[in-house]
Amino acid sequence: MVNAALAGLVILIIGDSHLANKDFLLSYLQDDLVNQGAIVHSYGVCGSQPNDWVKQTELPCGRGERHNADQPIIDNGPKVKTWSLEKLIDEHHPNLLIVELGDNMAGYGVQPTLPTDWISFEIQEMMKPIEAHHLPCIWVGPPWGSEGGTSNKTFARVEELSAYLSQNVYPCRYVDSLRFSQPGQWATFDGEHLTPDSYRIWGADIADATVRLSHALLSRR
Repeated sequence: MVNAALAGLVILIIGDSHLANKDFLLSYLQDDLVNQGAIVHSYGVCGSQPNDWVKQTELPCGRGERHNADQPIIDNGPKVKTWSLEKLIDEHHPNLLIVELGDNMAGYGVQPTLPTDWISFEIQEMMKPIEAHHLPCIWVGPPWGSEGGTSNKTFARVEELSAYLSQNVYPCRYVDSLRFSQPGQWATFDGEHLTPDSYRIWGADIADATVRLSHALLSRR
């Protein structure tokens, strides 16, 4: 049954590797939102950070896109360019933007402390096109994942990152993905990227949060 809260709503989603492969959020979150009546355009670039979506940088590990119920389009090339958020907004005229970015800003295994000044700069750059278009926005933070793995992710660092993002992504409304599960509860295959079953659960949680937050966000317009 179509949920009246999302019926006809045009949603633009941008994100990192969690959104760049077929069995990730590109399938599960997209399906959940489309099934509730939304028109959804999703774009994910592996390794991307907020400013990449402003400067259109080249990154080395692939990208994906999907439109409504169409099959995902995946490019696993060694060099792919990020999309321009500004141009995507102009192309799709969304009523709502969902940003799924975070893990690539945490500095897992590289930075001894959370790089807060740099994170603030990244966020401020992305906010420029969002605020210029007065676009309602939801920012989805990263899940717990598993400690270790190829990304050297730790529960302490992702918790610190999530807390920092929650205080710094305004005017976007923050969705704290850590509240959806216990540390390590969702299985991963490398510490950071989830298994398909875990992405299915995370996608459903994000969709539920989108329905809940869309009332307040869109009533302001």
